Amino acid sequence: MKPVLLLSCLIFSTGLTAQSPFLKNTIYIEAGGNGLFGSLNYERQLTSKPGIGIRAGIGFYTENAFYLTLPVGVNYLFPLNNKNSFIDAGMGITWSKVDGKIFGESKNTRANSFVNFIPSIGYRKHTVKDMMWRVSITPIINKNSFFPWAGISIGKIF
Repeated sequence: MKPVLLLSCLIFSTGLTAQSPFLKNTIYIEAGGNGLFGSLNYERQLTSKPGIGIRAGIGFYTENAFYLTLPVGVNYLFPLNNKNSFIDAGMGITWSKVDGKIFGESKNTRANSFVNFIPSIGYRKHTVKDMMWRVSITPIINKNSFFPWAGISIGKIF
């Protein structure tokens, strides 16, 4: 009887003190940021602890019509003192269509596309009920310009 009681206490006590596992997947919406004006994104952490991750999304920007953007990138989560707060640093590229409208007539018969390089640095917080929010600085760099930009994100971790 003593071994069974001891084993039961051991099982229940370790279950109570164990930390919840780090959730690796996030789906979120972002205003500004890598998707330019707005985007829906999926992110996957590649390690069992906060660290390197990859992301992909679909977004848009508008200049008299809606234009498609496809942001992809990598990021690294640097844990802060609070286990649910991070510095989120990354690099990404965003493909965008120039005058290749999703909706409406194109004024340019030569539809062009180009790639933007978008580095990012921000603050990320994981909250109760597996929610995430983030604010970041995301300057847009392409062959023609450098444009200061920022983004704010909110989503669900699973």
